[in-house]
Amino acid sequence: MFKRISGTKDILPDETPSWQEVEDLGRKVFSLYNYREVRPPLLEEAKLFSRSLGEFAEVVQKQMFLVKNQDELYALRPEATASVARAYIENNLDKTYGFLKLYYTGAMFRLERPQKGRLRQFHHIGCEAIGSSLPEVDIEVISLANRLLEAWQVNNYTIKLNSLGCSEDKSKLSLNLRKALKSNKGSLCEDCKVRYEKNTLRILDCKNEACQEIVSKISLEEKHLCPECKAHFETVKNGLQNLGIRYEILPQLVRGLDYYTRTIFEIKHDALGTQDAIGAGGRYDNLLKELGGPDVGAMGFAFGVERILLASCGRLKKPEENLVYIITMGEKPKAQGLRLLQDLRREGIAADTDYEGKSLKGALRRANDLRAKRVLIIGEDELKKQIVTLKDMGSGEQKEIKQEDLIQSLRGANGGCEAKPKQTSS
Repeated sequence: MFKRISGTKDILPDETPSWQEVEDLGRKVFSLYNYREVRPPLLEEAKLFSRSLGEFAEVVQKQMFLVKNQDELYALRPEATASVARAYIENNLDKTYGFLKLYYTGAMFRLERPQKGRLRQFHHIGCEAIGSSLPEVDIEVISLANRLLEAWQVNNYTIKLNSLGCSEDKSKLSLNLRKALKSNKGSLCEDCKVRYEKNTLRILDCKNEACQEIVSKISLEEKHLCPECKAHFETVKNGLQNLGIRYEILPQLVRGLDYYTRTIFEIKHDALGTQDAIGAGGRYDNLLKELGGPDVGAMGFAFGVERILLASCGRLKKPEENLVYIITMGEKPKAQGLRLLQDLRREGIAADTDYEGKSLKGALRRANDLRAKRVLIIGEDELKKQIVTLKDMGSGEQKEIKQEDLIQSLRGANGGCEAKPKQTSS
């Protein structure tokens, strides 16, 4: 017997309504902010990610799923920003649209140790606003993330905010960090000893407790920011306050990818344990130019769908459809039932029927298992009278309804309660 690969998950029928609700609510909120959907491929050139995420980023060094095809090296996408940026450049979307707001949802892949809230195949829902460096874009993007969490009924989250500054500011921050860490270099974990030499800022993103303790004692406030970047960040902070969006400044926040500049943020939730980030994002003003595209600013974020579902604590569930289940008894009623099934579906009414030849009692049990709201029963007697028997699965009440009145009755607020109750002999 085959089993699923470690770090992947079967999303079963009882779970998919919650997933659909995350996606449906997400699409509604994105549309309110005038974002349009983009669907880049799962497979990209591996160089795209090593170029955009940083050669020494942990994702590139340890976590990419690589696929070799003769002389070409591909990668299953570990995140979507680089793919969206590549699509924007390759399809000349700057010439078609200029400033463009995009959103996406789909699977991502990282080769890492599976644990709660962290899988090898996971799903992101996120957005990218490409073509502007104005701080007002940062304000909108963070407010959009906040609005999505409200729609998804996620409570008790914290927005952590920081600014890395421009490329020159980041270099200054990295140099200051190296100086501050020099005396403690020997106490760093083995990975951070490498990061100290190759990419010092990545030490701030280390999850090792000893490294975190060392970093927590270093003053990393906004001293590295140039006047322009400091003014940008002040505008962002004031804008969020004006919108009533609460946040906390976290000077140690850097994010794990090299393309970030200026504003970055992370949203944390304590329901996830050690993997407490449910979403994150930031500005990446140099990425498109570095990938061969226009010199334009950009800002975005991504939420982990699995983590959103954990943080929503079961509150997210797509409303059940008003399923109508048809039960027929006999060959002629079966033919009538199939025609009725087609008519209901054409009228936009969700409907199903018994395909297992069950008895009336067994078919009713099946309807109950499917959470059908109503059952239509058609037998020889109903055919002769040109009626159907409608059973409300909640109350157990049964009624006879004329065939020509059925669709109107099913659309009624009370599911056909205007029909006369079926008479029974005492």
